[in-house]
Amino acid sequence: MFFLFLSKFAQAGFVVILFVVVPALSYRTSKRLELLAIPRLSLYLSAAFSQWLLTLMGVLVVLATPVTFVQAGLHSVSAAPFLFWTFALAGASLAALGLVVVLEGQGWLPPEPELVRALIPETRKEMIWAMFLIAPTAGICEEFLYRGVLLALLSQWTPSVAWAVAISSVAFGLAHTYQGASGVVRAALLGALLGLPVVRLGSILPSAAAHFLIDAVALVWLGPKMLGKGGH
Repeated sequence: MFFLFLSKFAQAGFVVILFVVVPALSYRTSKRLELLAIPRLSLYLSAAFSQWLLTLMGVLVVLATPVTFVQAGLHSVSAAPFLFWTFALAGASLAALGLVVVLEGQGWLPPEPELVRALIPETRKEMIWAMFLIAPTAGICEEFLYRGVLLALLSQWTPSVAWAVAISSVAFGLAHTYQGASGVVRAALLGALLGLPVVRLGSILPSAAAHFLIDAVALVWLGPKMLGKGGH
């Protein structure tokens, strides 16, 4: 009975954290203008630490509930579908982001919030940190949390996998509240797209790889291009 209670508590707590606590903290972060004065590398380290802390929580949830790591998408997939889904997702997402950059440059979409602009690397050192710390952290941690553990839990609670993907994508979008309303919508749509290979293959590995590529290119190339910055 105790272990059943612990399992239910862990599942409910995990869902509340991802749907309520993380978006609330994201919104609060968007209002803290003093963060704009913090060195960019410090912001990167803080963001990475927070994501790995959440990922540790996700691991504990798997250990405390009937959800297994395999059900959370942590298993191998053959090379052909892995490469197909990785590059198809990354290509489609980056094409869409490129269109957003063009539309923002033309003034047809609202500009990115100041905090988002503050996270775009300017120096070569910052670009290296963004590519090898922020991008892989987002790819691994966010896919395990949202397309792995959360999607596995929701699949047990909802009438269809499609509903589970949709709900987990909403949670993923809300986690990006600091990016403003357009950023929430973009993240939710990206979450739905990244959920496709998880449903198809049962693995988060292609989504994690694609997520890494998307963030790496967005931070190191599209972001500086959007803001007219260059590495030095």
